[in-house]
Parts: sequence; C-alpha cells; structure tokens
Amino acid sequence: MLAKRWCPLVSVLLLILSYNISIMSALLSNIDLDQVSKDKITILIADDQPLLRQALRNLLEKYEDFKIIAEAGNGEEAVQLATELIPDVVIMDIAMPKLNGLEATRQIKAKCSRVAILVLTVHDDIGYILGILEAGAAGYLMKTVFGEEVINAIRSTVTGETVLSAPVSKQLLKYAHRYPIKPFHLDTKQKLSTRELEILKLLAKGISNKDIAQFLNIGERTVKSYLVDIFNKLRVSSRTEAVITGLRHGFLNIDELE
Repeated sequence: MLAKRWCPLVSVLLLILSYNISIMSALLSNIDLDQVSKDKITILIADDQPLLRQALRNLLEKYEDFKIIAEAGNGEEAVQLATELIPDVVIMDIAMPKLNGLEATRQIKAKCSRVAILVLTVHDDIGYILGILEAGAAGYLMKTVFGEEVINAIRSTVTGETVLSAPVSKQLLKYAHRYPIKPFHLDTKQKLSTRELEILKLLAKGISNKDIAQFLNIGERTVKSYLVDIFNKLRVSSRTEAVITGLRHGFLNIDELE
C-alpha cells in the first residue's frame, strides 16, 4: 500500500524541511559560497527538450563557478554520460524517452553515488516526488522556479543539502496530513492560545520569525518564546512538525499553507 511504503521516507523528508516548510529561497539565501569547492561545479543537463537545455546552459554559463560538461536528450544517454564523466550535479527531467528520469537516477546513483541529482520537472505528483527522492535525488524543483532558485539549488546540493521547491514541500505536507504517523490528543492545559494559533498559521505560510514579529507588532524574542511554548504543547521540535501536527488536529488546513 502506498501509505505504508512511503511513511518512513516522508518522516525523513519532513525533518529535512524543518527549517522552513514552504519558501525554498529562505532555505538557500544564506548559502556561503566559500563552503562550495573552489573548483568549478561540473554539470550535466538531462532533458528531452533542446530549447530548455539551451535555456539552462545560457543561464548557468553566466556563473563562473559552473561548468556544463555535457547534455543528454534521453535517460539512457544521461546514464551513459554521467557514469563516464562523473559530474558533480545532474539536472534531471523525469519524462524522457528511452529511460525515464526515475530509472536514470537509480542507475546513476548505483554506479556513481557521489553524483548529485537535481530534478527539474513539471510533475508534482506525490508518486514521482517520493519515488525519485527514494532513488537518491538530492533535490526536486518545479520548472516554474526562478533562475536564481536553480542556481542556489545547484550550489546547495553540492554541499550535501536536500532542496525541495514550495509545491513539492506542500505535496509532502498533504501526504503527511493524509497518513498521520504519530497522532495524539492535546490535554486541556495544552491547548493553544489565540496568539499561539495565530503564530502557527503564520508558520504554515513559511514566514520568518522577524516577519512574524513585524506583522504582529511584537518583538522577535517574544515570537521565539511563543514558538517554544507551541513546540512544547504540541510535543514537537521544529516548525514543520508543528505545522504537520496542526494539520492533523484541525488547527490548520491546507489552504493556510498558501
């Protein structure tokens, strides 16, 4: 059954998302380029659309720390080039001829585990997301992302981080909401106050502590204090877990993640 198969993976991914549940740029905005290798990051672009490959090449070649070493128009070619050239990153589409991106990712990771696979696709189906992440992909972006997000995602995957764009994060949250892992009932003393619920709803939108403080006209330290109380009451240790728990118990709804 789908739920039983993917629950362990979803648990891990939710922990990965603990810093911020929905705004990928917030995850990436503080990347220190000194942490990335001084050598150029070598990249293989795998997509069956020549125009998209060219657009990506044009974008990436503007950055001195990137080097495009090859392009692949189908999955078989992607596996062959990746195993021959051992790039730092493969930008991988899912729907490709001869061999789809999921199987190509499995084969590349089996032969060259150090190669980071960054998915760039139009597909946001939960089966695709979980399948290719389980196969070893380091990131999953929708083709609706801005160019800067792709740049930051490449640099992030090279440092070993997992990168998920906002729609992907939301799909994982929906899935976790549908298949709860550790439900529990809150005691009367543990019920959230009106202010705590207000802050939880802002967390669900991926808003930072600083912006929450400005929005509510309170101090940032006060926000942090509220977060401690929220986490303690919900028996969680991160923003994402708090939002997941809120979804499970009806404090939040999916629309509040928008």
